[in-house]
This record gives sequence, C-alpha cells and structure tokens, in this order.
Amino acid sequence: MTKKRRAHIISHTHWDREWYLPYEKHHVRLIALVDALLDKLDQGGEFKSFYLDGQTIILEDYLQVRPENKERLEKHIRDGRILIGPWYILQDAFLTSGEANVRNMQIGHQDAKRYGEPAKIGYFPDTFGLVGQTPQLMQQSGIGNAFFGRGVKPTGFNNTVADGGYESSFSELIWEGPDGSKVLGILFANWYSNGNEVPVEEEAARAYWDRKLADAEKYASTGELLYMNGCDHQPIQLDLPEAIAMAEKLYPDTEFIHSNLPDYLKALEQASEGKTLSTVQGELRSQRTDGWGTLVNTASARVYLKQMNQEGQAVLEKVAEPLASMAHLLGKKYPHHLFTYAWKTLMQNHPHDSICGCSVDEVHREMVTRFAKSKDVAETIIDDSKTVIADAVDTSGFAAYGEDPLPVLAFNTTGWSRSGVITVELDAARLYLREGFTLEETARRMKETDLSGRVLVDEQGNVVDCTVEDLGLLFGYDLPDDRFRQPYMCRKVRITFRAADVPALGLRAYAWVRSAKSSASAASTLLTGNRTLENASLKVEISEDGSFVLTDKISGRVYRDLGVYENTGDIGNEYMYRQPEGESPLTTKGLPADITVLDDKPYRASVKIAHQWLIPASADERLDQEQRELVYYPNRKAQRSKTLVPMEIVTILSLEADGKGLQIETRLNNQAKDHRVRMLFPTDLQASQHRVDSMFEIAERDNKPAPEWENPSNTQHQQAFVEVGNGKEGLVVANLGLNEYEVLRDGRNTIAVTLLRAVGELGDWGLFPTPEAQCLGEHTFQMEVIPYSGGERGALSAYTEAYQFQIPWTACQTDVHEGKVAPNYSPLHWESAELAFSSMKMNEETGDLLLRWYNMCRQDTELSLKLEISSEHIYKTTILEEAGKPLTVNAIGGLSLPVGSCEIVTLGINGAAK
Repeated sequence: MTKKRRAHIISHTHWDREWYLPYEKHHVRLIALVDALLDKLDQGGEFKSFYLDGQTIILEDYLQVRPENKERLEKHIRDGRILIGPWYILQDAFLTSGEANVRNMQIGHQDAKRYGEPAKIGYFPDTFGLVGQTPQLMQQSGIGNAFFGRGVKPTGFNNTVADGGYESSFSELIWEGPDGSKVLGILFANWYSNGNEVPVEEEAARAYWDRKLADAEKYASTGELLYMNGCDHQPIQLDLPEAIAMAEKLYPDTEFIHSNLPDYLKALEQASEGKTLSTVQGELRSQRTDGWGTLVNTASARVYLKQMNQEGQAVLEKVAEPLASMAHLLGKKYPHHLFTYAWKTLMQNHPHDSICGCSVDEVHREMVTRFAKSKDVAETIIDDSKTVIADAVDTSGFAAYGEDPLPVLAFNTTGWSRSGVITVELDAARLYLREGFTLEETARRMKETDLSGRVLVDEQGNVVDCTVEDLGLLFGYDLPDDRFRQPYMCRKVRITFRAADVPALGLRAYAWVRSAKSSASAASTLLTGNRTLENASLKVEISEDGSFVLTDKISGRVYRDLGVYENTGDIGNEYMYRQPEGESPLTTKGLPADITVLDDKPYRASVKIAHQWLIPASADERLDQEQRELVYYPNRKAQRSKTLVPMEIVTILSLEADGKGLQIETRLNNQAKDHRVRMLFPTDLQASQHRVDSMFEIAERDNKPAPEWENPSNTQHQQAFVEVGNGKEGLVVANLGLNEYEVLRDGRNTIAVTLLRAVGELGDWGLFPTPEAQCLGEHTFQMEVIPYSGGERGALSAYTEAYQFQIPWTACQTDVHEGKVAPNYSPLHWESAELAFSSMKMNEETGDLLLRWYNMCRQDTELSLKLEISSEHIYKTTILEEAGKPLTVNAIGGLSLPVGSCEIVTLGINGAAK
C-alpha cells in the first residue's frame, strides 16, 4: 500500500557540558554514553546512525578520557554513522560576539575534517533565541538550513505548544536575514525530544504513536515527519530498532525509518516542491509570546561572567589577532596553535547554560578560571607581538627632541582612527642583577634616578600634556628566548596622556625626553566648579542627587535626569526576572550625594559621586517557601523584606578634552539579595523603535511589545550599545559586558541598563539553590553616553565611538633605534561611513591576511581599501575564509568593492608582506 507519511527518527543526545551538575559529573556520563554508542555501532545491525549534537567538542571531551577508542570513533564517523559538526560548541547567540561565532564555525569545521566531513546542519536546538544574521552566517558556511527550538511561536513554558497565533503556518518555514539571505528553518515545534523513549511493547507503542503522529502532523507542511530520539544528557535508546519494528507493525500506512538529519532534509525538500511556506524575518526572540518563557534575563544573570567574556573576546579578536597579524607582516610566525587554544578555552564558556549564568555555582566558578586562562594566552601573544613591532619602528628621530629619550608606542587596534587618554608604565632606569652590584647598591642607584626635566613629545617633537606618577623601586625580569631568566631592579613611572589621531589598525610613537621645553596648556581645565564638565562638544551638569544633565552642544539637545539608579526586588531565577507584585521601584532621585573632583587635567576631568543608599536586604520568607514548592515564578507572591541594608555606590563621570561621549564608571558594594540594579537614561525623544548592537547587525526593535506580551518587563539583549533616536538626534548608551537593557514605556523612552541582578536559584525543572548568583560584594561597571545629531551619519559616528569603547588601548616601551616602520603607521587604509570593522587575522591554511567588515545599514554602500603592504592579489571570501578569485586592484594598490545591505564581507590578502 502507498505510505501516506514517513516518520524520520533521529538518534541524538543534547549535551550541555555543564548545567545542573558541574562539568566533570556530566563528563563522566558522556563517557558512558559514547562507550555505549560505539559498542552498539560495532555490532552492526539496524541501529544506523547517531547525531552528536552538532558540536565537535564532544569528541575532545570523550578522547581526553578514552584515547584508546579514537580509531573506533573515526571509523564510524567516516562511515557516516556518527554525524559531527559543524560547530565546536553550541553557543548562546546573543551573548557571544560575531567573531566568536565565526571562530566557532571555523574551528568546528577544522576539527570535523580531521575525522571526515562536518554535517552541514545549522543546529540550534536549545539556543535562547537567534540573531537576525543567522541566515547569512549559515549561507556563508555552505549551510542552507537552521534547526532550532526557540524564538518562534508555538513553543512556550516547559516547551508546551501554543494554541494559535503562530508566526509560521508550519514547523517548516523560510527564515530571511536582514541582508536577504534565506535558509530553510525547521522549528522543533514539539521540542527536540518529541521522539524520545519510543516504547517497544505493543499497547504502550500504540498510545505513544497515536499521540506523537498527531502532534507532528499538527505543524508539519508535508508527510515527512521529524522525531528527535533523545534529550538533555539522554542515554541512547539501544532498542530503537525493535521499537521501530513495532511501530511499522502497528501503522502500515506510515514508513518508520531510523534516519539522519541530512536524509530528512533531502526528503523534506522533495516533498515541499510547490508548497508555500511562511517567511519569518530577522531576529527570533519569541516576540509573539506572553514574555514569561523567553529566558531573556539570562542576559543579566551573574553579570560578572558577561564582563569577563566581553573582555576576553575583545582582547583576542580586537587586540591579539590584529597585533599578531602586524607582527607576521614583519616576519614573525603567526601563532595559530595558541589562538586556537585560547579561542577554544574561551568558547568552552559560551554554551547557553554557561555564558547565560544559569547553572549551579560550581559551573560558574570553573568558568572564571577558563576566562583567565584564555586571557593569559592572549596577553602573552600581545606582548610578543608588540615587541616585534616595536623593534621594527624607527624611533631614531626622538634623539633630536631631547636627551635620553624613552620611546613609547600607542597601538590602535580598532578599525577607525582614534584619539583618547591612555596610561603606560615605563622603566625610567633599569639595572640587571647580572651586572654584579649588591642588592643594596642596585636599589640605591635606582632610587637616585633623576626624573626631573622630562616632557612627553610626539614623533614631530610637539609637547604632549601628560601626568607622571613615580612608582618607585620595582623588581622585574626578562624571559629571553635563548637564555635563562634575567631579573632586574628598575625605577618605574606611570604616564597618562592623550594619544591623538592614532591611525586605524596602526600605531603612533611618543617619547619621554629630558628637555628644556615645558608642557603646554598646563593651566587648562574641563571643569567649572566641581559639578560641571565641558568640552567643545558636550556639557555635563551634575545635580545634588548625582544625576546629571547632558547637553549636546552641536545640536543644542538637552538630556535631563540621566544617571539615576533604580532598584527593584527580584523573586525570579537565573533565567527570568520577576518583580514582586505591587512594588514601586526605589531610585536615587532626590537622594543627596557627596560630589567631589577626582581628576582635573588638560586632557581629562573626572568627578566622583558617592551615594549611601538603604535598600531591602532580601525577599521575604515566602520566597523560600515558593522555591521549595516549585511555584512557577510568574505566580509567586513573595515581597521584599522590611530589613534594610546599605548599598554604597560610587559613580565616576569622566570627560576627555575632545571626547564625543561621557564615560561612566560605577562601583558598588552589594550586600542585598533578590534584587536588581539599573541605571536610567531618559531620552525624551519621540520614537516608536530603537536600535541595538547585535551580532554583525544594528537591529531595529519596537519599543512596545507585541499584543501577546503579558510580562510587565520588556528587557532585551544588547552587545556594544543601544540607541534611541528621532531621525535627527539620538542618544547612544555603550557598555562593557552589560548585555541587558530595556526601553521603558514611561513617556520618556528611557534607556534602562541592568548593572546587577541578584537571585538565589537556577530555576527550570527543579530546585537548584545558587547562593553565589546573589553576587554579593564589590562590582565595577562601565558605560559611555554618546549623544549625536546629523541624522543617520551622526548615528553611525556615535556607533563608531561605542565600538571603540569596547577595545582597550595597547602601549609598550621601546628604545631608540632605526627601523623600517614609520613612527605613525598603519598597514592599510579603508573608507566607508556605513561599515563596521570586525576582524584582522591570518588564515592558517592559506597563509593570507583576512579582513572582515559588516554593513551597519539597510542600504548598499562601498568599501574603499588601500594597502601600505605588498600583496599578490586580493579576493572576496566567506566566513570560512577559503581562497577565492582575485579582485581588480587599481594602480595605487587599492580597490573599491560594492557591499550590500547588512552584508558581512571578508577580504583575503594573498602574499601580504611589509
């Protein structure tokens, strides 16, 4: 008889490396699972294949303990019975950078190819929403599909199905990104465990399949039905062939097969010919649900992890890779092996249960160590690279500007020319212990070093305002490549100054010299009294309660009541925020603050604002009872405690001489539990939408949620910044690792940035206490407020400032010597107001220099590129960075390249050399 439908049953397990158990306890269970899988596959028979969760790290984790099984594993992968890749890990989408996602795909492919071929499956089974650029990233990876479980109705709490109002007519859909890229989307409408634990016994099997066939057909667009046989840490169903045989016996009109995802896709594509699927566009953030099960507040769980991640990503992709590339152009070998190790170590913190901060405390303690390890490797690469570059820079000219010059290099590893205040430590004098002096004599000589009569000059001899702090006698050491360690004593100083117009992806040299010249502008100030900071672009007036008025002097627009702190209770969990019913937020509005001048220099002024604020100590006793009874957090009735504890908050506002934004540093000592702290920035701009930095995209989002949204809170994800504008003027709030914000529906379009969220339980399917998620103790947060005018061009300029805020300055000391690199240098120059620079690195396979940008706008633009280095040819490629056909280069060694709306564009430079 003709079969009316086909049930594709896919054996898999969704493997969270760490979650409700620490990593090693899950690890032990993984070893047992893969052992059982190999034994089953070795037997042959009807158990045909297994999908290894789309992440190659499982292979690493297994072989770390079972290296003797490598050949068995490789055989089954090459035979197509174990499907691996394409990712290294299954990462969270909104809390990891675009480049981290690219490295994830690149390393996943590289590792998979050691065993066979990566499965070209865009696999996002449990990712907490998906960014809008996912279709383009998949297409650039040679993947035409995306399997996902969250972000589009009809899934809800505990992954139950909705009853109507679907965003897609079927579980199969077309997903279109902002650039127009399209992929076939497969929504796990009945979750990625909808074919789990298939019964073998006849009566149970009949009941099971009656329900499961109906559930799948409710959403499927064809008779090709997908059943995922597995779940979180699910042991393999070894008797699945017997269960399939029973199903075939009971349902002769249905074909049951032990399938795999590639075969399912082929069958689905054939069956879909001529059918019209719904098109879903842009971000998948569960916009059309009630807002209670979106898991969005993982963006503010354990904020310290997000801050470490932002720093770790920036140091690797925006500092170490560009500097190592510059050093490679000068002849140093690019350390691919170290970068792979550092990226893998960092990405082990990127799964959704890890970076989202929604695991037990032991998991997140281990994450802190991983962040430190990755950063240590990156900083070692940076130190080695900048030494090579410094040795090649011609600093001989500084001898003409004063005696005993001590050169220093300022590196700008952002994609745009940059000015700003930097700090560098210099050895004013150094004496190696090998030179034979006693320790007492060595110390005396260093202490007697004369630091007087010195000024800082640029490469043209112009005096630069600076502040010098004598750090006194210090110990140090060198680690030469060809000798034993070399200890020394030194007299160290710390110099702070404004580096001006340092070229993009380049450097500028300065020197601290002994000179008769005196520092210019010594009496200039950016302060009026102790409450007003002002430069040519901005004016900041601080009120008695510590809030401030920001005037954009270019447009005259005034922003009032900025910088107020808000505090509310939180009776939710690591996944979701829940404010107690009827509670009114506490704020620092009207709370007197102690305001003092912290810094008054020609290049920067800073004001310190101190608050002593009493807030409730915790939730009341009812919360503990509701947690123990597993009361779903929207239904909780707990309130805040009547007991108050102090919260000390120190805010430092800093304005640089020609800065385009006001920098904010907040330090607070948290001694309270079950609460949230935010900083508020009312914009008073008329706008129904706002824009926010996401992965390779400036996403546009509605200020007002969809009609289905019931949650009073409408918090959302951000990466570098969020912006509210009216088409002419706007306010951008940039951050370092503060991934949660909300545009309040308060009549003022206030931007609220979450600084801290303190909760005491994991949440989800049971009670898992997480006392360390209360985040008690000292915390520091950093933001920058950037007003703009001039419409779209002004907004793009503000975005550039926000992106540069993410990236630290790098500096190093060198000596006086000749070199082939100019003291004001960059290996390339590019132009486009609409493009954001994303990456500069070397490709291991081709040896080529790779550069990446993305179009921030929804209209076409053009990239102009000119190289200051020799090359054989330039080509356009994808995020997998495979060599391509040469582009036409003009007579001066540059090119002009059209770039589409929201396009991610990668160029390869073949044969690059200085």
